[in-house]
Amino acid sequence: MPSNDPSSPSIKQQREAKRAEKVAVLKAQQAKEKRNRIIGIVLGAVGAAAVLALVIVFVVTSSVPKPDPADISVKGVKNFTGLTNAHVDPTPVDYEGTYGMNPPAGGNHFGAWLNCGVYSEPQQNENAVHALEHGAVWVTYDPDALSEAEVQTLRDAVPRTYSILSPYPGLPAPVVASGWGVQVQLDGVDDPRLSDFITKYRLADTVPERGAQCTGALDGPGKVS
Repeated sequence: MPSNDPSSPSIKQQREAKRAEKVAVLKAQQAKEKRNRIIGIVLGAVGAAAVLALVIVFVVTSSVPKPDPADISVKGVKNFTGLTNAHVDPTPVDYEGTYGMNPPAGGNHFGAWLNCGVYSEPQQNENAVHALEHGAVWVTYDPDALSEAEVQTLRDAVPRTYSILSPYPGLPAPVVASGWGVQVQLDGVDDPRLSDFITKYRLADTVPERGAQCTGALDGPGKVS
């Protein structure tokens, strides 16, 4: 029975009120979905742009030609020719007297090669030279000439494979880089010739046993990594 109370809404008014409420809820839901779509589009565009930027960087960097080691010239490199490479265990080798090298950059050596890596202590010459025969470069430094920070700079500079870094007291220069039959005396850890030397002579075609193992043999004292 209809209410006679004039303050009470009629059935029609109640229906209209419910309809208006449903419309408001629907509009709110539509507005939320629209916002979500816009956010999704924006995030998608940002993500696509980021991916595109990464692709561009990859393409650009990969298209930059790597330097040909043959085209690299390292000033001050000394070459040692006619080196013998016999195994002479356990007789130590007088590298300076026999080959005029300090530190050694090739010649006769021991049968076990020094595993490539970073060392905090001096290493046995004859084992390190065997690693040079496999294509490694040996970066040595005078521990009395460098600070701890400079030693860390060297550690960050040498590759993680086919390279050895170790102290070598009494060097003729703060840093000396050696490969099989080649050597350069460097002015310090920031000498740009170090990078060029490593690029040119590491795994060079001129080493007797290029690419033979530089792991799996002898870990010298004080190996850091």
